[in-house]
Amino acid sequence: MASLSGMRRREAVAFYLTISPWLIGLILFTAGPMLISLYVSFTDWDLLTAPTWVGLENYARLLDDPRLWQSLKVTVVYTAAYVPLELAGGLSLALLARPRLRGIGIFRTLYYLPSVLSGVAFVVVWLWLLNPRGGLFNLMLAQAGIPGPRWLLDPQWALPSLVLMSVWGWGRTMVIYLAGLQNIPAELHEAAAIDGADAWARLRTITLPLLTPTIFFNLILSLISTFQTFTSAFVATDGGPLDSTLFFVLYIYRQAFQFLNMGYASALAWLLFAIILALTLIIFRSQDFWVYYGGERAE
Repeated sequence: MASLSGMRRREAVAFYLTISPWLIGLILFTAGPMLISLYVSFTDWDLLTAPTWVGLENYARLLDDPRLWQSLKVTVVYTAAYVPLELAGGLSLALLARPRLRGIGIFRTLYYLPSVLSGVAFVVVWLWLLNPRGGLFNLMLAQAGIPGPRWLLDPQWALPSLVLMSVWGWGRTMVIYLAGLQNIPAELHEAAAIDGADAWARLRTITLPLLTPTIFFNLILSLISTFQTFTSAFVATDGGPLDSTLFFVLYIYRQAFQFLNMGYASALAWLLFAIILALTLIIFRSQDFWVYYGGERAE
């Protein structure tokens, strides 16, 4: 018994030594800053002087801030438009990239590479493509006799333009869908084909139901990432024109590093955390009705 206890102790020590880099990083760069930001959200702090305790004043200010509600509206509209497009578009690409054809690896690579490029780099490319004067898109529209819009310079077109720019991120979703498709037994499709089911019927009755765990996973990732959209709006439009692309995280950045309202910015960040957490919990609760694991409904 003594030797067994000593072995378990050595295994525990080895385990904690192995995870210690991650654990230290979690405490120093995630949990620690979160706790500090929670404290700062109850203070008035401009980074230059000592923070002053103001209690719930920053949270009360949230209710009367019109730009906050504008940024939340922009973020919600963007999320509602982009998330379904990413889920459907990524699945379509995965279905196209699934067959083992010659050169299919090149197709997969071409669609996945943009998703790992620097955010600033791909935004700069899109700024050229969407340039109202001489941009590739407007030149193509001009060839067809259609006057091109002003894209990122027009309040009505700026947010749809950012949605269009984000299409480049479908490669990440495609790869996850491919992994999910490979877990679907080929025998099910073969049996359905023998019974006379066409490709559409097999997709609807076999592929999609068994792929719901992967769809669920992509839905959570996409929701969280879109609510944290920052780079594309910051580089391409800086929230303009007329606050039509003022995303929530961009507004947090402005309050923190342009206006030096660190207390109010921290309160905004915790509001965003609460919104994402609430939506994530709702989606988790909804999986009982539409997500299937091994042919059975999730419990």
